[in-house]
Amino acid sequence: MSNVSLDDKTMARQNGIVQPLLTDLYQITMAYAYWKSGKVNDVAVFDLFFRTNPFQGEFTIFAGLEECLKFLQNFHYSESDIDYLRQTLPSTIESAFFDYLKDLTCKDIILSAIEEGSVAFPRVPLLRVEGPLIIAQLLETTLLTLVNFASLMSTNAARYRMFAGKHISLLEFGLRRAQGPDGGLSASKYSYIGGFDGTSNVLAGKMFNIPVKGTHAHSFVTSFSTLDDIKCVTLQHAETQEQCNLLEKSLDWRNRLSLILDASPEEASDGELAALISYARAFPSGFLALVDTYDVKRYRFDGLHRQHMNGHSGYNSNCGTNGITPAIRSRCGYTVERTLRSGLLNFCAVALALHECGYTAVGIRIDSGDLAYLSVLARDTFKKIAETFALPWFAKLTIVASNDINEDTILSLHEQGHAIDCFGIGTHLVTCQRQPALGCVYKLVEINGQPRIKLSQDVGKVTIPGHKKAYRLFGADGHALIDLLQRSSEAAPEVGQKVLCRHPFQESKRAYVIPSKVEHLYKIYWKDGQITTAPKPLSEVRERVQASLRTLRQDIKRNLNPTPYKVAVSDDLYNFIHDLWLQNAPIGELS
Repeated sequence: MSNVSLDDKTMARQNGIVQPLLTDLYQITMAYAYWKSGKVNDVAVFDLFFRTNPFQGEFTIFAGLEECLKFLQNFHYSESDIDYLRQTLPSTIESAFFDYLKDLTCKDIILSAIEEGSVAFPRVPLLRVEGPLIIAQLLETTLLTLVNFASLMSTNAARYRMFAGKHISLLEFGLRRAQGPDGGLSASKYSYIGGFDGTSNVLAGKMFNIPVKGTHAHSFVTSFSTLDDIKCVTLQHAETQEQCNLLEKSLDWRNRLSLILDASPEEASDGELAALISYARAFPSGFLALVDTYDVKRYRFDGLHRQHMNGHSGYNSNCGTNGITPAIRSRCGYTVERTLRSGLLNFCAVALALHECGYTAVGIRIDSGDLAYLSVLARDTFKKIAETFALPWFAKLTIVASNDINEDTILSLHEQGHAIDCFGIGTHLVTCQRQPALGCVYKLVEINGQPRIKLSQDVGKVTIPGHKKAYRLFGADGHALIDLLQRSSEAAPEVGQKVLCRHPFQESKRAYVIPSKVEHLYKIYWKDGQITTAPKPLSEVRERVQASLRTLRQDIKRNLNPTPYKVAVSDDLYNFIHDLWLQNAPIGELS
């Protein structure tokens, strides 16, 4: 096994706050108690795993491995760390303990892990940490914080990617809503791993080489009041280099389009037109404009209509207008205000003016209102213009939608037949609102070669003891069938050979599996103070996520009532667990 030396070109810089003191106090107090008890040479095995898949789903994406390796690589208590601990811990702490901490590194730690970007399942350890008890214990909190949110965020993003479909672009717009700067950076990184196509976060783009995307805000539009606010009206032609008067051309096109689109120029905001012209001059080859600043579709209900809609099986009052299907709209007799008459007219006028100057506009962003209806309205408008003026490209302009989008919104929009090409998603993505924590745990499973088990009246919290290996067994159809945990002393399962797979705690749940393929899930990533298997670049981890998801049957990945994926133990491990359970469980006394 060759050692791998990684520099800043192959591994992004380590977050400066990820250091040994980024831990819980009890890790350090336990370390002292271990040290005081003469357990310096004890060797432990810890498993890091989770008990339940997030978001009411049946899979999880493992992420955060690269950050864990950087943490091990840089683990060292600085002089200021030691000084702080001397001041903070009780005065009875022996001075020799601080000398011991000062010399601690991870050179004797062995870290094994599932490949980053792989689908993972409850009880199957994501990481296995082996080495001196004290240092392995001190790693716990930091490893958990590096894996928990990374895996939760990647899973959330992967679910959005599945429900949006592979032909729709997804952009992460969540920095301003994230839980602080570190939460924002992590969300950008791991949403990209999970399948998003880009981020608005410029620093994340620089640090992780993620494509950065963005348009402009409503404030840009409202900062212009009249056409007089345009400081320069000309734009150099892309091919001839001649100066084009973008204002004159835009006004001319707005008048021509008003006849075709049944929209009077008087209904369009001149301030908005001035803003769009100014933005087009700045980005003539990347003109993607926000078009809902001044008029958005609004629904006016009286109390009777609202009551009727809430009682309708196809309407969810929590979804706003996105929950209203066209069929319901036609039956319920409410008043609708005409929409996008300013923004869409002004955008199309500027886009056609740009075309006369040799440039091709990109599209529009809609940030409010009934996204299904408005996107179809915009697409129909683009098609009508494309047909009228023989400009096929105009029909294919990009429509981006934002506005507090979540999984349910996307599924509802699909049902309504939207015409959106790209979703910009922020709050619900980066804060993981449906489930804000994954709940990974870090449990001792072996000490000095002796297995350890945690018992609980809640069977879900009973740990699977000992040093284990994990395998993924595939069925005849090529899909992953079951994950199997075995004692490390057992021979690996073989293709074509019958394997008895058992539920770890329910005696009657067992089945034979004849795998068509066997995948060993663990690789050693850190040993002898060195990275032994280089972590993959972010782009390859991203590809791994999608490849790994393709190995799962569709019923396991569906949104509603997904089929649970099976995790089993070998017959040998099953018997080992229950023998150890009986040895450690206290015997009650009746009187």
